[in-house]
Amino acid sequence: MTRHTHPEPTPRWCSCAVPDDEVEPRTSGSGFSRRNLIVGASAASVLAAAGWPGVAQAAPRDGSLTITIMGTSDLHSNAVNWDYYKDATYSDSAGNAIGLARVSSVVKQIRADRGREHTLLFDAGDTIQGSPLGFYYALVDPVTESGAIHPIAAQMNAIGYDAVALGNHEFNYGLDFLDYWISQMDADVLAANAVHAGTKVPAFTPYTIKTMKVQGHPPIRVGVLGLTNPGVVIWDKANVSGRIEVLDLVEAAARWVPVMRREGADVVVVSAHSGESGTSSYGGDLPVENAARLVAEQVPGIDAILFGHAHQDVPERIVTNAATGRTVVMSEPKNWGQRLSVFDLDLEFVRGRWSVTSGSARTINTNTVVDDPALVAVVRAQHDAVVKYVNTPVAVSTEALSAAEACWKDTAILDYVNQVQTATVAAAVAGTPEASLPIVSIAAPFNRGATFPAGEVTIKDVAGLYIYDNTLLASILTGAQIKDYLEYSAKYFAQVAPDTPVAPASWTNAGTPSTPDYNYDQFSGVDYGVDISQPVGSRIVGLSYGGAPVAPDQKFLVAVNNYRQSGGGGFPHIATAPVVYNAQVAIREAIVSYASAQGTIDPADFHVENWRLVRNGVPVF
Repeated sequence: MTRHTHPEPTPRWCSCAVPDDEVEPRTSGSGFSRRNLIVGASAASVLAAAGWPGVAQAAPRDGSLTITIMGTSDLHSNAVNWDYYKDATYSDSAGNAIGLARVSSVVKQIRADRGREHTLLFDAGDTIQGSPLGFYYALVDPVTESGAIHPIAAQMNAIGYDAVALGNHEFNYGLDFLDYWISQMDADVLAANAVHAGTKVPAFTPYTIKTMKVQGHPPIRVGVLGLTNPGVVIWDKANVSGRIEVLDLVEAAARWVPVMRREGADVVVVSAHSGESGTSSYGGDLPVENAARLVAEQVPGIDAILFGHAHQDVPERIVTNAATGRTVVMSEPKNWGQRLSVFDLDLEFVRGRWSVTSGSARTINTNTVVDDPALVAVVRAQHDAVVKYVNTPVAVSTEALSAAEACWKDTAILDYVNQVQTATVAAAVAGTPEASLPIVSIAAPFNRGATFPAGEVTIKDVAGLYIYDNTLLASILTGAQIKDYLEYSAKYFAQVAPDTPVAPASWTNAGTPSTPDYNYDQFSGVDYGVDISQPVGSRIVGLSYGGAPVAPDQKFLVAVNNYRQSGGGGFPHIATAPVVYNAQVAIREAIVSYASAQGTIDPADFHVENWRLVRNGVPVF
């Protein structure tokens, strides 16, 4: 990671200069959220049916108490139980529900059961990006220009969050947008390991301490430390390079937990936007991506960890700290508001201070309740505006197009993405020296459920196909580099013998950890086969351009998204390749604009089957 030399910066979280070697933060020390909510209709019966025990049993001894920490993560701008891509109530095969309005119903019931003064509510990040709602109020009708309250800030304030950690997707829309959102939040927004470039000075509030005042007991000081993901510096390089660096989670926790304890925290909770696997989706140049368990094992003084990023449902994980032998209770709530993590921490007051004697955790399924009508009302007008927007027609398709087989076949719907990217880059480089280079384009199957219906195609259809807020760039790669790139991409497939029955859905997502669909890149503009009967690294056959074999030193102009160009997925060469175009054009918006200008989507105009799966040289399909 490049180090930058700057004058001593002013931390964003206070008005004073802070030395790198000892940082004493100014925390709010406030108690609960400023909003008082009336608990709505009781959800006790359905929660009981889901296994919720209701009121926690207080420990029998005097001087003992149980507090409850609730937590969400990876909400991704899901405010209500609605699927904007299907224009219908959200549904999946497991019967899950999504949205902060569902979370609110569970939170209100738990506060009623436990007593509001016994509870706190935290989030572990990735809140403002990930749905058309988030996209609309960041890029279509930006709250930074309209002055409106961001819908997720409005809902979090209404529920009464006590602290929120930054996820990597909080950086997607730039630091100015992030600062604006933070300014609208009642809760403390935390990221101890996101520092001013070239320093160890936090760029955001590192932690906060909340004082819980339970009647008949001494005050309880609960510290929460926020940690974000080191991948930010790759995935949002354009937004943070030279401004923000992200330190190792273990290093940051080891630095700040003792500070929190010295400041009087009786209980220390970490809210970390990081999975627990100990692995990374990128190379070893950055700190570990999924480090939550490592933090629990290696940093003394932590009682509980709320973690996220991996989009998993982890009700409870008990980890032993290697230095102290004490246990740390961890939990990850499933993404989009599908689960709420609930920690019960048993405390004992000994020698003038509280300490945690034991802890447990579980996750509550939000499909056991209905949307909190008060939280729906908070975002009703904004939600309706997004529904209207995504149902805007952009073009007419001559036939139905589907991404259902895009992970193992060259499909027209993914070729349409490549067509738009190629046309956009070609127009941008016209009249420049790069205009003489052949243009190729890279796209990946983000959503197997994506479709363009025959007839009217709307913005929601485009958004369902291109679900990420990526921007378009163009870089220069050689033929040899493209071959390496494709070999790396082909690790997505398991090695399959030539005579194995054809079952392509079982061949995908190979590797340890498994390779996600969004990391299977397909090229347009060059012709090639992927021989899945061969081992990884020896699979690309017949790589050609214009009917002739691609020469190792032949140069190509490559249309690619910013996530990949920044190093996301660890693909070779692309992150260091010369960039010749970067106008910050959102690819989803480019697709909408191109479709609107053309008026018709006809596969005959753009679909070319230029790649195929083969086994021992024989096409699979």
